[in-house]
Amino acid sequence: MNKGIILSKGEWLYFLGDDDQLYTENTLDAIFRRPVENHAKMILGSIQYNLKKGDKVYANKSDGIVVSSWSKKIWIKNSIHHQGAFYKRELFSDLKYDLKYSILADHALNLKLFKKNIGIKMIDDIIALCGTDGQSKNYSWDLYKEEVTLKIAESSLLLKPIFIIIGFSKYLLKK
Repeated sequence: MNKGIILSKGEWLYFLGDDDQLYTENTLDAIFRRPVENHAKMILGSIQYNLKKGDKVYANKSDGIVVSSWSKKIWIKNSIHHQGAFYKRELFSDLKYDLKYSILADHALNLKLFKKNIGIKMIDDIIALCGTDGQSKNYSWDLYKEEVTLKIAESSLLLKPIFIIIGFSKYLLKK
């Protein structure tokens, strides 16, 4: 992702995984034919998981649709999927994906942006059809350990016990 940022030339950046695809062939046209307010540094839409029989993915809506949420809920749950977000290139002039987070680098970036209170534009579109074979969908203890480490680093040490309890509880519920 960081290499792509360095090589990019466009105004908006988008990151799609190798088992993901744009929702339709007209997705980009549908999103960018509407005006984007000058204050908006991110455009946030929904994603849909390409669910297969036996998938362990827990989607919060029917048919695997996950609606982005730009709220304090981001501290409890990764409520922004990189496949459902367009980033204004200027955001990356002083910010990159933190490589110490091998699973949740996108969540770490989004937490930093949320803390900066950047302007966003919410849209109702489904942006991507996402695969379920990625590291963040295996619900391993390494995932939750990384989540706890990230949230402690981005918040107060006083919240460490809360994030440990939440991370361990989520791990147990997913197993």
